[in-house]
Amino acid sequence: MAQKKILTIGLSLADDSSEFCEFESDISLLDWDIILFKPDIHKYICRAESAFEGKPCLSDDQSFKLKNQSEHWRREIKAAVEHGKLVVVFLSELTPLSIATGQKQFSGTGRNQKVTRIVTDYNNYQSIPLDLKPVASRGREIKLAERGSEIITSYWHEFSGYSSYNVIVESVPSPILLTKHGNKAVGSVSRSKSSSGVLLCLPDIDFYSDSFFIDDDGGENEGDWTSEAKQFASRMIKAVVSMEKSLRAFSDLTPEPDWAKKSRYKLNDEVLAAERLVLIEKNLQRIQAEKDAVMDQASDLGRLRNLLFEKGKPLELAILDALKTIGFNVTQFDNGESEFDAVFESKEGRLIGEAEGKDNKAINIDKLRQLALNIHEDFERDEVNEPAKPVLFGNPYRLQSVEERPEPFTNKCISAAATSSTALVFTPDLFLVAKYLKDKCDEVYAAECRKALLTTIGKVRFPEFPQVPTLPASEVELPSSDEA
Repeated sequence: MAQKKILTIGLSLADDSSEFCEFESDISLLDWDIILFKPDIHKYICRAESAFEGKPCLSDDQSFKLKNQSEHWRREIKAAVEHGKLVVVFLSELTPLSIATGQKQFSGTGRNQKVTRIVTDYNNYQSIPLDLKPVASRGREIKLAERGSEIITSYWHEFSGYSSYNVIVESVPSPILLTKHGNKAVGSVSRSKSSSGVLLCLPDIDFYSDSFFIDDDGGENEGDWTSEAKQFASRMIKAVVSMEKSLRAFSDLTPEPDWAKKSRYKLNDEVLAAERLVLIEKNLQRIQAEKDAVMDQASDLGRLRNLLFEKGKPLELAILDALKTIGFNVTQFDNGESEFDAVFESKEGRLIGEAEGKDNKAINIDKLRQLALNIHEDFERDEVNEPAKPVLFGNPYRLQSVEERPEPFTNKCISAAATSSTALVFTPDLFLVAKYLKDKCDEVYAAECRKALLTTIGKVRFPEFPQVPTLPASEVELPSSDEA
């Protein structure tokens, strides 16, 4: 018999016969026979920007990503079980948090207007396609249920000593593991009605015990798996493979033969249900296409933030996006002999830019030499009648918070820029300009920004953002008693 294909998600084993993927993966589960899954979302918790009612609160972007990822696993786990796979979920610690709903409330007007994000409760168990209703509770005293637990008897004999429960599940039709006192469910089995697939929920195991890793105090092998970890992994693989074989052997379902699928054997309600499924599938495809389009749009819009922390090609592309937003016609030039990061022009004039990002240093004169060469090579082209304005885009100290960064350009760079009539642009400043124009579509302000790039020698200081006029309190129109 062919070797079983095993995938672990959110946990890893010291065994080459299994493959590992992160919780944030978009992999399909239909390629695997056995899936071991742990709903671990601690990476999202680490990215939380605030707290709400004592729980971590994710940003709009991270909220969307977590919800989308949870939906992916819920969908994939359900599909895997329906297609006859064994999915084992280790019930890890319940991780409550708050995520954005996408809705906002507005109060006040003008400068005094306040925007309140609407958030909702969420947790890591939303990635499991069962309504388990988990309640946080810890313990190690666990017993097999009298009925239904025979499918895990061998596994439990092997791994009960490693297992502990982090939650009690209050809504399970077939509990197979119970607390020793109180008979509260801490493990369950859910079988597919149309295949031999099974979803097992089991108490958690520490797959990263200290004894599983070599502690070599900085040595060459530090962090590698120990022999104990490899033995544990081998036993786990054998246990789940044995469990999968037993589940198949004792399945009462016989795969439906092709002849039994003919239309003359189908019930009228079954035909109607199949037709409804086709319509639902079409709607899902349409909604998925809309979702993909919005995701692509959000990704493109979010690319502007690369002006804050990127270097190399990602920084160059973000600069091009920002310049387009300001109103320039933008290209990158490469004729095999000369290559320019950015060539951009408008009715006000033509410019050539070079981009430089540095991890922990200010921008120096290195790129100015390259920029001067580019201006000269560009001017030598027959179709160019006037030298372009040189612009150096710099993103120094890119890994530090913008507010904490020192002066972005060295004194020597500023001095050389004055000599060569070069404009120096701090890319986080360019981000603020592009963000404002994306939000406001202010053509007058965009023209002022283009003029600043063309006329400035040295560091560019973009115009102040226009102030939004507000009415004095005495001039605010209040609704009449009929309108109130």
